[in-house]
Amino acid sequence: MNDLSFAVPLWVWAAVTLGICVMLAVDLIAHRDNHVIGFKEAAVWSGIWIAIGLGFGLILLAWQGGEVSSTYYAGYLIEKALSIDNVFVFALVFSFFAVPDAYQHKVLFWGVLGALAARLVFIFIGAELLQVFFWTAYLFGAFLIWTGWKMAVSKDEEVHPDRNPIVRLVQKLIPADPKFHGDKFFIRKSGKRIATLLFVVLVAVEATDLIFAVDSVAAVLAITTNTFLVWTANAFAVLGLRSLYFCLAGLLRRFAYLHYGLAVLLAFAGVKLILSETPVGKLPIPLTLGVITLTITVSIAWSLIATRGRPTDTGDRAVGTDGGGAGETGQPPTAPAPQPTARRSPHTRDPS
Repeated sequence: MNDLSFAVPLWVWAAVTLGICVMLAVDLIAHRDNHVIGFKEAAVWSGIWIAIGLGFGLILLAWQGGEVSSTYYAGYLIEKALSIDNVFVFALVFSFFAVPDAYQHKVLFWGVLGALAARLVFIFIGAELLQVFFWTAYLFGAFLIWTGWKMAVSKDEEVHPDRNPIVRLVQKLIPADPKFHGDKFFIRKSGKRIATLLFVVLVAVEATDLIFAVDSVAAVLAITTNTFLVWTANAFAVLGLRSLYFCLAGLLRRFAYLHYGLAVLLAFAGVKLILSETPVGKLPIPLTLGVITLTITVSIAWSLIATRGRPTDTGDRAVGTDGGGAGETGQPPTAPAPQPTARRSPHTRDPS
């Protein structure tokens, strides 16, 4: 599979990774008091993360030229678009477990760390497979097309995060208290260290993101197999996921048709990946960037126009729960009451 190839010194990898760690540290320090994050604050932070992601593309433009920079932007845009689907599911998970507003940031912060680690592993494995075994392009491409089709035709269904097999396994292996205890993931009870309900929520978020990581990495690998570009596009898109959640959760009911746009993007990435191993070859990056931009713009505009007048929750408070959930010692509700939308993407598979 022919692709962009340019030397990336080890110190550049180290510098970028260090920069990501510093940004995560800044994010943690800025919200170390577990205060309720409002829409305005989330919007400011989202703007900062997006500016950093776009700014890195300018650095690539000065360093390696327009083709490399355009490829990065294509990967970044498709990752950013797919991250909105993450927000849908995270809102449903928080609503199901009635997570207090002030503790949602901590779950998302550690969730982002896990997401970055999972994507780094998938990137190197996926890129290596595509480089060594050309036929894996057909497998990844078919998987993306199937995922896009499932996303487009999936019906509204309730989501039951507690039925996730990984969540069930953790609950069997680790003794857990079915209550929140502040922002703690673990407590000591009767001399034993046990997990809290907040840790179960974190596991549910991480387990859900593992599925997202597979198709999002595959989608970017359809654009380029250059591991540095795939990693940076993923990293800068995922870094802003926490702020994006608090910024968009109250608006999700307005994005009624966005999933069709995401389905088109996944299917397009799958077709592009398959074509790369045929006489057609890789589609031009300007065409790819144009399709991604047009699809996102049309699907968002279509959603906003079709849902004019529909109420949103963008007040200066956290969104995704009913304003405090079950409290610090509350029990999870017996049935989910998702605030943003009842829609479910194929990522939220609910095996029983």
